[in-house]
Amino acid sequence: MKKMLFISNISKRITNFSIPSIIAGQRLGYDFHMAANYSGFKDDASKYNVTIHHIDLARNPFSLKNVRAYIQMLDLIKKEKFNVIHCNTPIGGVLGRLCGKRAKVQKIIYTAHGFHFYKGAPLLNRTVYKWAEMWLARYTDVIITINQEDYNAAQKFKLRNNGKVYYIPGVGVDTRLFKAIMVNREEFRKSIGLKNGDIVLIAMGDLIRRKNYKSSIKAIAKANNKKLHFLICGEGPELGELKILAKNLHIEEQIHFLGYRTDIKELLSISDIFLFTTYQEGLPRSIMEAMAAGLPCIASKIRGNVDLIEDGKGGFLLNPDDIDGIAEKINTLAADKQLRKAMGKMNIETIKKYDVENVIKEMQKIYEKELI
Repeated sequence: MKKMLFISNISKRITNFSIPSIIAGQRLGYDFHMAANYSGFKDDASKYNVTIHHIDLARNPFSLKNVRAYIQMLDLIKKEKFNVIHCNTPIGGVLGRLCGKRAKVQKIIYTAHGFHFYKGAPLLNRTVYKWAEMWLARYTDVIITINQEDYNAAQKFKLRNNGKVYYIPGVGVDTRLFKAIMVNREEFRKSIGLKNGDIVLIAMGDLIRRKNYKSSIKAIAKANNKKLHFLICGEGPELGELKILAKNLHIEEQIHFLGYRTDIKELLSISDIFLFTTYQEGLPRSIMEAMAAGLPCIASKIRGNVDLIEDGKGGFLLNPDDIDGIAEKINTLAADKQLRKAMGKMNIETIKKYDVENVIKEMQKIYEKELI
């Protein structure tokens, strides 16, 4: 049986990040293997009929641990004799392609979940990282992109064997799960300290500088509306700093740090607005989930976000540091329930294109064209 290796970085569960590739690969008869740092893995790989291999990958590209990871990955590839490598994430993409070239793997595919050289990126990203991607493209037969900006950029690369660049609509979101949510809105809100008449904003993601929660918190303070409550779902190193910011702005009772949550769909269902002032994204799953839940979105006008939200239709797009503008749009939506409903309805229609079933079909088309 032919073998495919799907490489990522750090993984605790099997999610839509890999499921479209698993299904598409198995439909073509591949024995599907996955390699990543599986420390703390909490899933049952046998449910998906895949084999997982732990590699000591580190998220930091300059970590010496990645030297060991390279040796482990190369040994694995040589031992299993994979026909295809499909690598993802920056670190997985680098090691996967270097090892694949060294081991002379027949076909190497790379999914770019967001190039580091994006519009407005620091000079380092637009020079060194861009050069690195161009260099690695020469060891790559297929590049898959998930937003229009990256697709246009990758078209300029020279791939191995005159390889091709494809676009797919992200990793997919299962829109059916959001339709099936049944929650007592008033009781659920009460359970997390909210009133039925509050205007609830929500965001999900790691508490890191790139996600730019500071602008969201400052905008809520600027909006000066005591009925506004902001749910922040996630963990990360900026937690303490963000709590201090909320306290200094005298809105600590309006900002709710919920930590890691497993009930995101329920939380979205009792919210009114999705607020996302991030600096950098590929194609954000959090916005896709908010759209599937029928929420209007106030988001930063950056790559990925602009692929999902049409300004003035499904929400509003602004500069991530435009505190006054963000606050104004928050108040606009908070004051107009019908506008929130209309924008939410628009997003439910738009997100159908990004449903996981559609992503599986698109991935299978690429595999069929490139691997058969």
